[in-house]
Amino acid sequence: MLRVVVESAKGLPKKKLGNPDPITSVIFSDEKKKTKQIDSELNPVWNEVLEFDLKGTGLDSSSYIDVIVKDYETLGKDKFLGSTKISLRDLASGQMRSLPSKNVPLVNASGQNIGATIDLVIGYDPPANAAPNLNDPQAGDATVDAGGGGGEEGEETLPDGGQSGSAGVPSSPGQSVNRRQNRHRLLNKPQDFQIRVRIIEARQLSGNNVKPVVKVNVCGHTHRTRIKTGNNPFFDEIFFYNVHMLPSDLFEKHISFRVYNSYSLRADSLMGEFKLDVGYVYDEAAHCVMRKWLLLNDPDDSNSGAKGYLKVSLFVVGAGDEPPVEKRDSCDDQDDIESNLLLPAGLTLRWATLSLKVFRAEDVPQMDDAFVQTMKEIFGGDGNKKNLVDPFLEARFAGKKLCTQIIEKNANPEWNQVLNLQVKFPSMCERVKLTVFDWDRLTGNDAIGTTYLNLAKIASSGGEIEANTGQSEVGFLPVFGPCYVNLYGSPREFSGLPDPYQDLNYGKGEGVAYRGRVLVELSTKLEGKADKTVDSINSDDILVVQKYQRRRKYSLCAVFHSASMIQEPGEPIQFEVSIGNYGNKLDTTCKPLASTTQYSCAVFDGNHYYYLPWMNTKPVVVVLSCWEDIGHRLDSVNIILYIAHRLQSNLELFKTAISAKVSDNQLVEVWLKLLNQLIEDIESFPTPELEGCSNLTSLDLQIKKLRESALASIKDGARRMREEATEIRDTLPDLETWADKLKLLAEEPQNSMPDVIIWMLRGEKRVAYSRIPAHQVLHSTHSEQACGQHCGKTQTVFLKYPMDKNKGLKVPVQIRVNMWLGLAAHEKKFNSYTEGTFSVFAELYENQAEVFGNWGTTGLVGRHKFSDLTGKLKLKREYFLPPRGWEWEDEWFIDPEKALLTEADAGHTAFMDEVYQNETCFPGGDWKAASEQFTDVNGEKSRNPGEFECPPGWMWEEEWTVDDNRAVDDQGWEYGVTIPPQDKPRSWVPAEKVYHTHRRRRLVRHRKRAALPAGAAVERRDQGDGEGEGWEFSSLIGWQFHRKERSSDTFRRRRWRRKMAPEDRLGASAIFKLEGALGIDTDNKEKGSKDATKLFGANTPTVSCSFDRSHMYHLRVYVYQAQNLASMDKDSFSDPYAHVSFLHVSQTTEKLRATLNPTWDQTLIFNDVEIFGDPQNVAQCPPEVVLEFYDNDQVGKDELLGRSVCAPLVKLTPGMDQTPKLLWYPIIQKGQKAGEALLAAELILKDKLGESDLPLFPSKRAENLYMVPQGIRPVVQLTAVEILAWGLRNMEPFQLASVSSPSLVVECGGQRVESVVIKNMKKCPNFPSSVLFLKVLLPKEEMYTPPIVLKVIDHRPFGRKPVVGQCTITTLEQFRCDPYVITAEGAMSSKMAMMASPSKHLSINMEETRPLLEAQLEEKEKETVDWWSKFYASTGDHQKCGPYLKKGYDTLKVYECGLEDVPEFKGLTDFCCTFKLQRGKNENGDSDPSVVGELKGSFKVYPLPDDPGVAPPPRQFRELPESGPQECLVRIYVIRAIDLQPKDNNGRCDPYIKMTLGKKTIDDRDHYIPNTTGPVFGRMFEMTCYLPQDKDLKISVYDYDLLSRDEKVGETVIDLENRFLSRYNSYCGLPQSYCISGINKWRDQLKPSEVLENLSRLKGLSKPRTEDNGTSMIFNGKEYTLAQFENNKEIHEHLGPARERLCQHVLRKQGLVPEHVETRTLYSSFQPNISQGRLQMWVDVFPKSIGLPGPPFDITPRKPKKYILRAVIWNTTDVTLDETSITGEHMSDVYVKGWMPGMEENKQKTDVHYRSLDGDGNFNWRLIFDFEYLPAEQLCLVSKKEQFWSLDNTEFRIPPKLIVQIWDNDKFSLDDYLGTLELDLRNLVAPAKTPEKCSLKMMDDLEIGAPQKSEQAKSLFAQQSVRGWWPCSIEQDGQKVLGGKVEMTLEIVGEAQADEKPAGKGRDEPNMNPKLDPPNRPETSFFWFTNPCKTMKFIVWRRFRCLFIGLILLTIVVLFLAILLYSLPNYISMKIVKPLQ
Repeated sequence: MLRVVVESAKGLPKKKLGNPDPITSVIFSDEKKKTKQIDSELNPVWNEVLEFDLKGTGLDSSSYIDVIVKDYETLGKDKFLGSTKISLRDLASGQMRSLPSKNVPLVNASGQNIGATIDLVIGYDPPANAAPNLNDPQAGDATVDAGGGGGEEGEETLPDGGQSGSAGVPSSPGQSVNRRQNRHRLLNKPQDFQIRVRIIEARQLSGNNVKPVVKVNVCGHTHRTRIKTGNNPFFDEIFFYNVHMLPSDLFEKHISFRVYNSYSLRADSLMGEFKLDVGYVYDEAAHCVMRKWLLLNDPDDSNSGAKGYLKVSLFVVGAGDEPPVEKRDSCDDQDDIESNLLLPAGLTLRWATLSLKVFRAEDVPQMDDAFVQTMKEIFGGDGNKKNLVDPFLEARFAGKKLCTQIIEKNANPEWNQVLNLQVKFPSMCERVKLTVFDWDRLTGNDAIGTTYLNLAKIASSGGEIEANTGQSEVGFLPVFGPCYVNLYGSPREFSGLPDPYQDLNYGKGEGVAYRGRVLVELSTKLEGKADKTVDSINSDDILVVQKYQRRRKYSLCAVFHSASMIQEPGEPIQFEVSIGNYGNKLDTTCKPLASTTQYSCAVFDGNHYYYLPWMNTKPVVVVLSCWEDIGHRLDSVNIILYIAHRLQSNLELFKTAISAKVSDNQLVEVWLKLLNQLIEDIESFPTPELEGCSNLTSLDLQIKKLRESALASIKDGARRMREEATEIRDTLPDLETWADKLKLLAEEPQNSMPDVIIWMLRGEKRVAYSRIPAHQVLHSTHSEQACGQHCGKTQTVFLKYPMDKNKGLKVPVQIRVNMWLGLAAHEKKFNSYTEGTFSVFAELYENQAEVFGNWGTTGLVGRHKFSDLTGKLKLKREYFLPPRGWEWEDEWFIDPEKALLTEADAGHTAFMDEVYQNETCFPGGDWKAASEQFTDVNGEKSRNPGEFECPPGWMWEEEWTVDDNRAVDDQGWEYGVTIPPQDKPRSWVPAEKVYHTHRRRRLVRHRKRAALPAGAAVERRDQGDGEGEGWEFSSLIGWQFHRKERSSDTFRRRRWRRKMAPEDRLGASAIFKLEGALGIDTDNKEKGSKDATKLFGANTPTVSCSFDRSHMYHLRVYVYQAQNLASMDKDSFSDPYAHVSFLHVSQTTEKLRATLNPTWDQTLIFNDVEIFGDPQNVAQCPPEVVLEFYDNDQVGKDELLGRSVCAPLVKLTPGMDQTPKLLWYPIIQKGQKAGEALLAAELILKDKLGESDLPLFPSKRAENLYMVPQGIRPVVQLTAVEILAWGLRNMEPFQLASVSSPSLVVECGGQRVESVVIKNMKKCPNFPSSVLFLKVLLPKEEMYTPPIVLKVIDHRPFGRKPVVGQCTITTLEQFRCDPYVITAEGAMSSKMAMMASPSKHLSINMEETRPLLEAQLEEKEKETVDWWSKFYASTGDHQKCGPYLKKGYDTLKVYECGLEDVPEFKGLTDFCCTFKLQRGKNENGDSDPSVVGELKGSFKVYPLPDDPGVAPPPRQFRELPESGPQECLVRIYVIRAIDLQPKDNNGRCDPYIKMTLGKKTIDDRDHYIPNTTGPVFGRMFEMTCYLPQDKDLKISVYDYDLLSRDEKVGETVIDLENRFLSRYNSYCGLPQSYCISGINKWRDQLKPSEVLENLSRLKGLSKPRTEDNGTSMIFNGKEYTLAQFENNKEIHEHLGPARERLCQHVLRKQGLVPEHVETRTLYSSFQPNISQGRLQMWVDVFPKSIGLPGPPFDITPRKPKKYILRAVIWNTTDVTLDETSITGEHMSDVYVKGWMPGMEENKQKTDVHYRSLDGDGNFNWRLIFDFEYLPAEQLCLVSKKEQFWSLDNTEFRIPPKLIVQIWDNDKFSLDDYLGTLELDLRNLVAPAKTPEKCSLKMMDDLEIGAPQKSEQAKSLFAQQSVRGWWPCSIEQDGQKVLGGKVEMTLEIVGEAQADEKPAGKGRDEPNMNPKLDPPNRPETSFFWFTNPCKTMKFIVWRRFRCLFIGLILLTIVVLFLAILLYSLPNYISMKIVKPLQ
């Protein structure tokens, strides 16, 4: 039974009148069911169940349902609204019983999304005995098909996203380094991406007379191209897919291309497909694949060859990316497919079988509920909880999926199956995904864990290395194992509730726990196909793999030195260390181990954090485990990592040296040390030999070979670099590449040893974890370098929350732990790593309760008399047995656990005791004391205030007082009412009402720590322990115990311990013998077998490491400054301070106000820091100083700005003269950089030192505020900062009021200066006086320079001065200058100079009188040469520019970016830069700062002399232009747009231009261009404006819509003020020559000589002098002559006088902006930072005060030319004879059909040549095709309506082709197709002169890949006419065969010629040019139906004439006989009678 629950739909489209009445019908295998209709509703809810009876047959994987939503009509047919198709694949596979399909998009008939969605749930009850078929080849994720018309897109199964991976080719590690670097730059948060797919054309598609259409599917969205005809269709369509998702998820998605034949029936319509990952495209250069051919193949038939080729361009555009420009080469049409295939370099695609042998799994966690098992136990059955899991393994690769069998109820299943995955190799997909699932009968299968086999790591092409070394055997095919792979995911503990960490089991994010392992082996076989996809492994292989499972015992010990930075106290904390399942205390499959530390409570560190007070007794955990010995693999990994770490640390030094700008000699020294060490390391630490190692696999040998060759190539490269490098700084990228390559080489795919996982538990709840790869702590006997980098060393670990959404914003805890992992055989080696003495104790707790004032065991409810710490486990001393090899050393003794007895005041210097006094009354009665008079805040019983004693070491500050500083009345009471069943009020109010029954008030008393020596207080407290026999008390059974008995206590306990000692072992390694539990009370054995799971963390001995002495250290942390912090407050700033934490101490810096670049200049001194352990070890791995930066908030909680970690410099002797150096450390917030901090720290050993030997205390700035001392703080120098504050632009309103009177404040290095106030922003937004001056002490080293902070302050009424915007300039490098070098750069452009100079009368006579003849000549010239000729000549399209270049005319410069982005013009900010002003948190509270305005200005920074007597250098900003408003004329030329984002459903848009400048707007809506994404506008607009008010010119492209609102495609903004002020003369580009007429007529206001004069005055140079009638000139000390510029140039009639021309040439040498076209990117607010297309244009700006400019250019687009193609079909021959006549002869009724692609509606046919018996046909028939052709672009322009309802014609540009087909005419059935011929008119196949020479080989010579011969292929447009024979082909059995030959004349005539030489269609009048006579067909050619006589003559008579003659003779004879017989009796009788006689 199949049930479909139709729930609801959303967002249905409206009708023209009112809303639709939706009704849904569901169709399943021709059965249709409907819901009820719902009247007038756009969001209908049906909630109806439709049931389909399956009649006993199960679903198969191709089953689907069609869901159609219609608008119900009472009369007539229901109107279609939308439909969708849903695959039932998952139901068929049995993985699910119900398939919820939510928000499924509905599509219209053409497959476009209509914006509506529908919600369904599909349930399936399989018929009895239908087992789930997990290997259904197509069973996959439920996919929803978005194609209304045809639904094949659904078969794409997208793999689930892993952490990150990509499509890429298995390559040597080096190659993949560079490919991946792109990805790391992307933040791992959902963001906008745009995927563009351009389908250009297809070639060699298989099939006859096909109509191909391409469907592209990306991220669940499908687009299809228009339907074309023929086997080589030209599409040229671009599709845009906009997605908002995680980069890692996106890169896993596929782009799928499918080519369908739209003619044939749906079943076999797929012609071929190709898939690749989005990540593959992103990793290519520029994130794009340009004009590459894809090889299409049949997805079902793995042995078939190519099904054709598809040419595409693919782009993945991220935020801020600029999509590259597609260059179309002229030879592109004949491009060689083979060399341009999208394939891994130098490889061909071959079918390969990846054989994945899956042997077994182990340690699979429980996944099913234990309910049934528990029932079995109750009824006496045998329960088995451990195996509550039914595992099977699923392997996925490249969209294919296979599963092993399901093994029920088995946590260690043995599958022993091989999965054969058929793939094309090398594959574009990179990872085989292995997921182990738990099969569930009823619900969906649950993932247990996921792992990936990365082909890039288990295969190698070897290409990169071979190229260098000539070794050919480095590459290998994918191979792996046999080896275990480990699964990680959510914690193993099973609970029936939904798992919040479920996603981790699918491989999304870092798994937090080990979830089992699988033994697999992978091999690759090329060619050949496996018989079965899933087969069982033969027994020999199973035996072979036994030896790979040999286990050896490993010992792991971890000593916890400290746990600090805990954010809040709470339940006691415990750490658990596990490797695999061993040590997991909540898992019962392994022996119990001492894998957890003792519980301890956190103590306040006196400042901010809490820590665990372990003091000198450090907890130790011991974990024993068994794994395969893969030492040889991990040794190699560690050795390579050792080399990589050394290289990395040297690289850091090298980078620091570069950024600190050290002298070249020092830099060379650092660099040489780096290279020498790298070479020496590679030589002296080879990877271990593999001979004789166990567990060797073939991959081990291959990887060894690969590593050796890669290391050798790095070593040779380093040697070469050492000898040959010239510029040291340039070697940095190579060195970084080597470091990355080493890290890649160290990745070990066959790492079967699980990670060590450390968990922090609070109480019994897992809180935070850290995963440490086992190899990092593994001990190796091979060499010291082969040991893990942290083996036996103390490391700092920050634990993480599982699946932390905040990416480590808060640190749960920071631990220092020393770990050692080694083979049990080598455990003696552990002794050399240990410090301190290890001791082992057994412990148990004695519990008592108080009943009626007596302590005893009677009142213990739920507790045992003797138990473990948790009280849940019953213990007895007698049952304790030491483990084997251990013995008791002492008797039991009482030993209270101090770490759990922390009082609330521990660590605090001041404390407040509180108690609540309670009273009750009846309503209206008197208040009297309550039954429990004194309680705590929660109402639990507490002590009487008189019972509170002042603890030792404390003193009272005051007596008990009532706290009335709360919501209470004046006596401190608050009132409440109790509502049964509670006995206490839930809420309290401060005013008494009649009905109140309860009141309470808070009594408080302050105390503070007395100033006693620290030691004394501790002693007194310890003495108190003995008094009470070690009891600890609690009022409730919980965790909160205290030492002193109080009246409220009801429970007490004490700890007994007994020490153990090893029998025979000495040294610390004896602890590895502690295996198993110590002893459990076995009394309850008779009550039935006790399940081990109840014994939570069964009682194990506790191990600790005690240090007999500690060392005191003195720590100094120098916090100098931070920069670029995130702004957290609404006023754009933060109030930063930092908590500095070091082990168990912390301090806080001073809190600064309103700054993002704080300078604390503070030394934090930690006097006595106690660290246990050897000082040498501390010096090697010093504990880190952690700084957490916070924003101080007056109201609410302080917010974290980020965290920085810095290692201190350790000084063990005072004589060390090393001083710490301040360095920038990144501040990390949520995994991203959020600023930098300038820090240093030093840790000085104090043991032997007196106070005098410590460094001097630095000077104080205030009480307890020490500054950073000299020698560490930066050296400063007096520096001048000159500020040019020009003006403010585009200021956003602040607090709803516009910014009207702003001023600017500049702060730098503690100094500030404020500008004058702008009186009125609207009138003039420039500052009245522009130059400000600051004297500051700035560090000499650039790396320490503080930033410049700009604040804009608005002066508002009532003295309010809010900061309305701020900007931080971090680096001053670009503004530094030498003040004594005179530069005029700061001043003005020549145009401004002209306006600043005294005005003189200008008379510019632009319109020179010209003779009439010249004007006529110019008109004539315009026909052949126009502005577009100039444009195409400049872009290199020489075919399109005609004779333009030959005439020697100017070209212009086409920039592929905006003018501001051209490097040589420095962003046009040479006069002043634009600084974006920002405001902090925006209203929504997200931290992305918003831009609220711009400041125009600039800076000059230069040193001042220290001696006050020396005169200061000259000021830099002088001679500034006038800052008042200027009126200007602006001309905007918009040429064309490229790749616009489509806005209409058809994948196109109807663009037009809209301009805004100031308050003026030009809307060019009437000139919209329909249906295109690459419109040619060719429009010029003129506007006037006032600068600087109207400085922003906004050019938008809109999409025209007839009915709805026009949508904005994108916009670009040009700052006209910068163009106007820039000294590069960017207001009007300089042409190449000075023309006074023609299309390049001069358009500037000033002549070249005037521009040059202004330029020379501006630069302070003498005026240019011209000589020799202006043919030579001296300027700036150089001599120029006209001859040197114009020697090789064509001199034409348009040029101006010689002097002006020479000035013009000299100007071109001055680096000014040339005449140009810029390409500007369009952006939209819908997807900021993602290009929405590009616009080619330019702008001219002319100030009106100088005069009128020259005439504008005419850039109107070109019009196509009309041509006529006349094709005369003369004859055909060798046509396939398709029919058999009645008389049995083969014949065909031949006719010829022809058309031009794109103009299919103008198909033409000849008449029919009936009854061709020999394949010949005579026609003499003319086909005539009119078409419009753009000769410049060599494309036909077809303008037609796409659908009959379309409003506009769509323009298509299509290559001019002629398609001719031969058909056989059938009157009473469909005509038969006999052959086709496709001719490209630009590139015509030369015809054969005679039919004998005509063969298919003629066409093949032109097929792709053959060298071009110019005489063989010529353009018909050049030849005009050609006649001859061409072959037609037809496809049979996949081969092309000859279908006939056709003789034609092809002729192309222009429109004018056509009138002169007319010709009619067919043989109609005018039948001339040439005249066509009726064909001379044989008499046998006629149609039998219409010519009966001819039929008799030619068909009947010719064939049957003998028969006919015979018949006639026979008839005569028969007649003769008949007459004879008839007349004989008469005659005889007459004879006899003889009547006449």
